[in-house]
Amino acid sequence: MEPTDYTENLEQTQESAERPRQLGQGELAPAEAMIHQLQAVMQDIPEGDLAWQIAETGIKLLRDQTNRGDVKLITKAVKELRYALKVFTPYRAVRKVSIFGSARTAVTHPDYRQAEMFARTMAGKGWMVITGAGGGIMAAGHGGAGPDPSFGLAIRLPFEQRTNATIAADKKLINFKYFFTRKLMFVRAANAIALFPGGFGTMDEGFEVLTLIQTGKCIPMPVVLVDCPGGTYWKNWSQFVERELLGRDLISKEDLVLYTITDDLDRAVHEVTHFYANFHSIRYHRDDLIIRLQHRATAAQVAAIERDFSDIKVTGAFHATAALPIESDEPDLAELHRLVFAFNRRDQGRLRMLINRLNDMAE
Repeated sequence: MEPTDYTENLEQTQESAERPRQLGQGELAPAEAMIHQLQAVMQDIPEGDLAWQIAETGIKLLRDQTNRGDVKLITKAVKELRYALKVFTPYRAVRKVSIFGSARTAVTHPDYRQAEMFARTMAGKGWMVITGAGGGIMAAGHGGAGPDPSFGLAIRLPFEQRTNATIAADKKLINFKYFFTRKLMFVRAANAIALFPGGFGTMDEGFEVLTLIQTGKCIPMPVVLVDCPGGTYWKNWSQFVERELLGRDLISKEDLVLYTITDDLDRAVHEVTHFYANFHSIRYHRDDLIIRLQHRATAAQVAAIERDFSDIKVTGAFHATAALPIESDEPDLAELHRLVFAFNRRDQGRLRMLINRLNDMAE
């Protein structure tokens, strides 16, 4: 981390504490008039209405007398996200797995070799790999996959974080100032999560991913917690979760289905790839959850699902269908099959069990 970063943080803290200059009456009027003119121009441009809202929000920050430090934070966060999305966009159609783990893991450690082999195997199956771009497990992930299928999401820190050699000169390396924008991209750009033993950061990232899936704030995806052969890191973690979280009724038994713990490389890879054996993606429309599938569910299969998963419906029935009119904005997915039902949006563990059933049906 460069010294100027510390200076900037100190300046931003000072700016946040200062009261902003009071705007004079009508001082924002010319800018607000221009924003309204911009709305008319943007409304006919695809997604222009949303881009206009970003500009309008900027004016509202001034109207709210937001201090300069907070405006800086919002501006930099938006810039980071825009650039990150730009880097990922050309690879949108390729599935990706985000790999988390300690930056301190030595090259000679079995965890390092396990992460390296996992990444190499996933790359061999056509997947891309996302890591934090540093050393340890992150370097193992990039080293195993190689530079072409690798993305690096680096964070500026005063210690430990050094960009690994595999991704250092790659155009798919993205440098973040903020943890929250970086963490958002780790999940939003990924189709699977693989966690290897790590410290506070790995715990934070793992629990956040599980929270997002459990609450329906991100799409369902496989989460695999990988030990080295004979390792006990995740087994001990699981004992804590089951004893203290499940044992106190702080989570549901079905929530344990949201992740898989293994020290077997083949099982870890299968957990990720099998999730997409039939399941493709989801989309909500009003009260309905649309599950997109590679294979059409037969009448007998739908009847079995109706019998075994009626507890997660709000009303109506499960039904197999083709693409719905609401999905006309995604023509590249038109050939996929659908299973549609009114999901209660609460029982994400049970939804994962349903997806598992759909994937098993395709075998």
